[in-house]
Amino acid sequence: MPGKRSAGLLLFRNADDGSTEVLIGHMGGPFWAGRDTASWSIPKGEYEPDETPEAAARREFTEELGLPVPPGELVPLGESRQSSGKIVTIWAIEADLDPALAQFGTFTMEWPRGSGVQRDFPEIDEAAWCTTEHAYERLVTGQRVFLERLARHVEARRG
Repeated sequence: MPGKRSAGLLLFRNADDGSTEVLIGHMGGPFWAGRDTASWSIPKGEYEPDETPEAAARREFTEELGLPVPPGELVPLGESRQSSGKIVTIWAIEADLDPALAQFGTFTMEWPRGSGVQRDFPEIDEAAWCTTEHAYERLVTGQRVFLERLARHVEARRG
């Protein structure tokens, strides 16, 4: 059986000072509560073989943030195998979006573990624009490669 696959969208914009900012989300649920370093993610999610990665990336963005995908050209940032073995595919879109408008999707899990009580938690509990340097610290380790690929794209465009 093939391993799990996930796809997502990384929004980016140019800040007034010329730096690049990206929109990332703090992962929800009790495991990530109170953490900042390596506890943020690119909006993304898993998909099945009958769905294309691009369609999944767009669907997951909307599900996790409760907002439509902004218009813009998809910039492929490729794939990366995470430490769990999951393959993640990411595209970047140059766009602006107000994270205060987000209405985060939820997931259900047993909490506390072993209690038999099912509770709902937000998939993402905060979304924020960060410089790529700040995002590098915040993102889970396996997703940092996408910031490096985005930086190469932005640099090549500035030429």
